[in-house]
Amino acid sequence: MRLAAGQTTEYAAGLLGLDRTKVSNMEAGVRATSPERIRILASNYECADERYIEALVAMADVRKRGWWQQYRGSLPQGLLDVAELEWFAARLRSYQTVHVPGLLQLGEYARAIFAAALPPLPGSEVELRVVHRLRRQQVLDREDPIEYVAYVHEWALRMQFGGRRVMREQLHHLCQTSERDNVELRVLPVEAGAFPGAGHAVLYAHGTVPQLDTVQLDSAHGGEFTHSEAQLAKYQAHMDWWQTQTLSSKDSRDLIHSIARQL
Repeated sequence: MRLAAGQTTEYAAGLLGLDRTKVSNMEAGVRATSPERIRILASNYECADERYIEALVAMADVRKRGWWQQYRGSLPQGLLDVAELEWFAARLRSYQTVHVPGLLQLGEYARAIFAAALPPLPGSEVELRVVHRLRRQQVLDREDPIEYVAYVHEWALRMQFGGRRVMREQLHHLCQTSERDNVELRVLPVEAGAFPGAGHAVLYAHGTVPQLDTVQLDSAHGGEFTHSEAQLAKYQAHMDWWQTQTLSSKDSRDLIHSIARQL
């Protein structure tokens, strides 16, 4: 918003009576802010989009501190950022090519993924990450459950994280979860051949307003976040491609059941 208004960090700092470092941290989400400060900035930035302003105010309300805050200092910041992104999103879409989406993982499956990290994680941190990942799944079960569309490549369903039993249970869980009204699971069969974004895991979080849309990319160094218009358009196109090329929900469940029987 500040950049769109052509203003500097020093200008924002003067409006709030803060030094520029604190303003930079506030803009980066490292430092908490208040609804009042957001309204001051929006007014001076001549932003007339009330829906955008109110969406920012809702996230800044300290009375709504999220459950993920209790993991601050115990887990990498990126994991907390993903949980917060999912919580405040209006809708989620993702595609996975190597493993089952985190929001649909069982504990033993998630534990196998974290235990395979190099250098190895201490057992206590593996367990902490598993608990955190399972708690993220409450966005699907809360009073106002989020709408989630998960695209998964067939090979992700055949890679046996945790062994045959764990994978078989994970596949049955996928089928059960995909029966929910707010969850759509679609599989890209291996016969589909090449696909956009090969090698990446992507989460597209639709914000309550378009300005808050955000894409999270998995990498070896942790989650990377982007919200530039060009990147958002690119990954919107990716998601639309997956929607048209994947199997229907029913056919996807049939394929998952078939893979589970092979185990």
